[in-house]
Amino acid sequence: MDVSYVVIVAIVTYVLGTFTKLKWDKMPNKYIPIQNLIIALVSTLICYFTKIEPNFMQSFILCLMATMGAGGISDLMSVLKGSE
Repeated sequence: MDVSYVVIVAIVTYVLGTFTKLKWDKMPNKYIPIQNLIIALVSTLICYFTKIEPNFMQSFILCLMATMGAGGISDLMSVLKGSE
């Protein structure tokens, strides 16, 4: 069941990320946490209503941690690329 969260978050991130890239060429970095929150909310609803996780709050926290963690890793990778 734990892998299901990761798969759902990855798919929702891909879809919303593609939509964002199509609509806005350069989205300011200050809006990335808001985008991550929206991804977490959509992922939470999917996980909750498909009965992957019966507890809404636990589902929200897990999805939020996954999106914020992915955002942090992405930021770390861009910082490391910039320091080379």
